[in-house]
Amino acid sequence: MVSEESPLLVATAHEAIYNRFAPHKKRWIVCLISFVALLHMFVQATFLPCIPQIAKDLDLTHAVVSLTFSLSILASAVGSLVWAAYSSFYGRRLIYLLGMPFVCVGSCGVALSTSLQSLLFWQFVQAFGCAGTLSLGAGVIGDIYELGERGTVIGVFLGVTLFGYAVAPFVGGLATQYWSWRNLHYCLGAWGLLEMLLVYFSFPETSHPGTLGIDKVARRRWIHITWVNPLSSLWLLRSPNLFAVMFAATLVLISSYVLLLQMAYTVGIRYGITNDAIIGACLFPNGLGSFTGSLVAGRLSDIVVRKWQEKRRGVWCPEDRLRATWIGGLFMVPLSIGASGLITTYIGGSIGLALNILCLYVNGVGVDSVLSPISSYNVDVVHSRSAEAAAAHMASRWLIISAVTVLVIPSIERIGVAWTNIIMAILAVTGQG
Repeated sequence: MVSEESPLLVATAHEAIYNRFAPHKKRWIVCLISFVALLHMFVQATFLPCIPQIAKDLDLTHAVVSLTFSLSILASAVGSLVWAAYSSFYGRRLIYLLGMPFVCVGSCGVALSTSLQSLLFWQFVQAFGCAGTLSLGAGVIGDIYELGERGTVIGVFLGVTLFGYAVAPFVGGLATQYWSWRNLHYCLGAWGLLEMLLVYFSFPETSHPGTLGIDKVARRRWIHITWVNPLSSLWLLRSPNLFAVMFAATLVLISSYVLLLQMAYTVGIRYGITNDAIIGACLFPNGLGSFTGSLVAGRLSDIVVRKWQEKRRGVWCPEDRLRATWIGGLFMVPLSIGASGLITTYIGGSIGLALNILCLYVNGVGVDSVLSPISSYNVDVVHSRSAEAAAAHMASRWLIISAVTVLVIPSIERIGVAWTNIIMAILAVTGQG
């Protein structure tokens, strides 16, 4: 495998690849892919504060409606593999354009749902359509930015994207309380249409010239349809290093989903919060923490890489970037989720609520202090298939998370929120080991 450090690459040619776009054009591309990926966050996170109202409107239990959320995570796993695999053949731009119609149709379908079956189906379609935005975004950044800049830019991309977790729950709660969760999904469909137009008119193809599968087809038809195995991306995880960082990131990210999923079910009930908008607002600190953590960790990982490269007299070791994950993974994540469970169980009143909000912020910082360097690491080590590497990583962790989130509410009902969170904290520490 030819890496970015291969001596076979001529320096000037290597630099030319990354100088195809002017700096202002690169910034616009990052801004656009961040805006597109933000929709994925809104599709997932606006649903959480809507669970009580959806359960009431469709005459379902909270646990059954939360199954829809788990299914959307599963759809994200499947979709990320499909879109990333085809982006390596057809290019980033076309795949962005093909995914958006699924979002538009799926969002309208969710808004029109009158039964659990229709809700499950259209939620899957909606999540499938926007599932590739994170892996494609990481691939695009790998296409246009060099090694020493990549961690910072991916940190900004993830920071802006995951800021959706700060805003989306509040928007979802506000819409549910004062408007309609159905109208909210109509708006998500309109957002998907706007993104499709922006990509069509202002997003260039960023893949390196001659690297796409379709470029190597001798006889190409005007509409050339080729079968690409979406599961081929998962074969990248046969690398022990890539599998290990995927598993570590998954165990850390589970803690964030557990905290978000249990907010309305435990924290809201414990502290007497019945207003869906307020419940959504209580999730704001977690998204704000994610935004902060990804920005800081992205830049820190670049600094760590350069520092250790200088110590080795120019020798690059991609695992150096992972040193930036230690504080978040070993301390901030397990302490925040464990403390939240104990606080919810034993401390009532405004003090308990304030401490829970603090835990949400610390958890957000910690989780993205781990995810941002790992995302950059995946692009570094499998640069020629960066979107597929990101998709394999995200799909695997979403498959695991979709299974775990189904068990969260039953676990809380059976052993309590304190023990549920303590188990999650232990898992997070195990992942860093």
